[in-house]
Amino acid sequence: MRRGSAWFVTLTLLLLARGPASAQAIGQGVELERAGQFEQAASIYFSTLRAEPTNFSALLGLERVLPPLNRLVELVPVAQRALGASPTNAALRAVLLRTYVALNEPDSARALALRWAAAAPRDEAPYREWAMALGAARQQAAAREVLLAGRRALGRADAFGIELAELSQLAGDWEGAAREWSAVLTGMPVQLAAAASALADAPDAQRERIARVLTTGSPSPLARRLAGELLLGWGQAQRAWLVFEPSVATPSSDAAFALRRFADLAGARSTPDARRVRALALARYADMAPAPAAARARADAARAFIEAGDRAAARSVLERVAGDTTAPPDAQALAQRAVVEALIEAGQLDDAAQQLATNRRLAADDRAALRLRLASACIVRGELDRAEATLAGDSTVDALALQGWIALYRGRLREAQDRFRSAGPFAGDREDATERTAMLALLQQVPLESFPELGGALLLLAQGDSTRAVPALRLAAERAGGAGRPAILLLAGRVAARTGGTEQQEEVALGLFAEVVRTAGQSAAAPAAELEWARLLARRLQTADAIQHLEHLILTYPRSAVVPAARRELERARGAIPKS
Repeated sequence: MRRGSAWFVTLTLLLLARGPASAQAIGQGVELERAGQFEQAASIYFSTLRAEPTNFSALLGLERVLPPLNRLVELVPVAQRALGASPTNAALRAVLLRTYVALNEPDSARALALRWAAAAPRDEAPYREWAMALGAARQQAAAREVLLAGRRALGRADAFGIELAELSQLAGDWEGAAREWSAVLTGMPVQLAAAASALADAPDAQRERIARVLTTGSPSPLARRLAGELLLGWGQAQRAWLVFEPSVATPSSDAAFALRRFADLAGARSTPDARRVRALALARYADMAPAPAAARARADAARAFIEAGDRAAARSVLERVAGDTTAPPDAQALAQRAVVEALIEAGQLDDAAQQLATNRRLAADDRAALRLRLASACIVRGELDRAEATLAGDSTVDALALQGWIALYRGRLREAQDRFRSAGPFAGDREDATERTAMLALLQQVPLESFPELGGALLLLAQGDSTRAVPALRLAAERAGGAGRPAILLLAGRVAARTGGTEQQEEVALGLFAEVVRTAGQSAAAPAAELEWARLLARRLQTADAIQHLEHLILTYPRSAVVPAARRELERARGAIPKS
C-alpha cells in the first residue's frame, strides 16, 4: 500500500530547519545509518530527542534503526513523550501507531487510532495510517477491515478506494479490485491510468470477469473507458472500441482527451483491428478538435484505415481533409495524394485520372508518382492505350520501365528490350529490377521482334490469371521454337508450381519441367527446370525422387549456375540441413 503523504515530507523539512545543532546531529545519524552503524546512529537520535522531544526526524531515524537492533520497543516511551508534548500532531500519532502495530500490540494501536479518529472525525489519516501499518506487517485482512470501518465512519462510499482495490488485488479478488477502481474514478478521473495499469496484469481467467464488472448495467463513462483500455491491451481491439465509444458520444474537451489517449494506446499495437480502432478514434477526435489539429488527425486516421485494409473508410475521411481549405499544407498534401491512391486501389481509374488532371493542389512529385501508379493499374486492367497515354511526355526511368512492359504485352519484344535497357537497374524497387532482368534474359532466347502470343500470355500473368496464363505460355512456346521454347516452358512450369495447391496443377508443372529437361539439351533452361522439378517433388514429400533428380543435375550440368542451389537442396533432402 502506498504512503502518499506529502505532508510528511513538508513537516520533515520544517523540523530539520529548527536549528543548526539538531540538524547537524540528524545529518550525522543519517551518515552512520548509511555506513551500517545503527547503534551509534540510535545514540545520536536518542540524544537529540532528550533535548527536543518532538524532533520528528530523530523519531523517524529511530523507527529505521531500532528494528534491525531488535530494540523497537525502546521507541514507545520516546514516541509517547513526543505525542504528550504535542497531542494534536498527526505525524507523531502516526509514528506511535506504526510502532504499536510493528510490536504486535493491537489493543494499544486500536485505542490510539480511535482516539485520533474521534479527535478528527472527518479525517482519513487515522484509518489510512493504521491500515498501512497493518499492511506493512502483512496483516492484509485486518488492514481491509480498518479501511472498511473508516469508510463507514466517514460516510463516503468512495473513501479508501485505491487502498481497498490494492488489497483486493493482493488477495486475488480481481472483481473486487475492479469495483473499487470504478468507484474511485467517479471522484478522481485522473486515476484512470493507474486503474488501467493495476488491472492490466490480471490473469487470463479473471479478465472476462473484470470486463463484466465494468460494463454490466449502466456503467459510467469512466468505467467504460477503463474497460475499453483494458480490452485493448488484452488484444480485443474491436470489442474495446464498442465498449469505449459510448463514453465519448457527447463532444467535450474531456471526450477529446480520452479519444486521443485511446488512439495512442491503439497505435502501440500492430494488429489490423488495433489500427482500425485507432483510425476510428482519430476520426472521432477530429470532429472535436480545433481546425489545424482536426485536419492532421483525419490524415492520420486515413493512414491507419489504409494500414488496416479499409480503403473505403480512408477515402471518406480524406475527402473531408482534401476539401478543407484551412487544413495545414502537410495534411492537405497527404490527403490529396491518398484520395487518388484510394481511387486507384478501388479500381475507379476514371475518377483517379480526373483528379490528376484537375487537382491543382497536388505537389509535382506526388503527381508524377500517382501517374505511374495509374499507368500500372491501367496495364493490369489490359488498358494498354490508356496506360501509354498516361505516361506520355514522361522520360523518367520509372516511366521507361513501364513503357517497356506495355510494349512487351503488345508483343513488341525488341522495343520492350530497348525500353528495359534504357530504364537501367534503378527504376522502381529491387523486386522490379529483378523482374525486368529475368524478363530480359527470357527475351534474349526469343529471336522475334513481334510476338503477340507471348505478350498476351504475359499480360494474363500480370493480371493474376495463372489458370489461363499457363496454357497460353505453352502455346507461345510452340510458336517460338528454338531456344525460346524451353525458356518459355520453364516459365510456364514455374507459374503452375507457384500457383499450385491442387494435385492437377502440380502435375501440370511436373510435366512442363520434364519436357524442358527432355528437350532442352545443354541449354540453361534444362538444369533450371530439373532444379524446380526436384523442389516440387520435395514439397510433395517424394524425397527419394527429388534426390535422384538433384544428383542427376549436379553430374550432368556441372558448370550450371544453379548447381550451388542444387547442392543445398540435396543436403536438405538428405537431412543434413533442418527444414525451415
